[in-house]
Amino acid sequence: MEDKKSIEYKIAELKAEYIRLQNDLEKLEYVDGKLSPLEQQIAGIEEELRTLNQKLREL
Repeated sequence: MEDKKSIEYKIAELKAEYIRLQNDLEKLEYVDGKLSPLEQQIAGIEEELRTLNQKLREL
């Protein structure tokens, strides 16, 4: 079982990664690059954040 601090740490890491990917996505949109791998990564991070936030609420 994960403790509150480790879940909060994972959430912070995922948020930082999410922001980085969003910035990359905006750059790719600007130069008409391929978006789907980045969009899939972002969707995965969103899902993981939902799961971790749910765990945090249950503690």
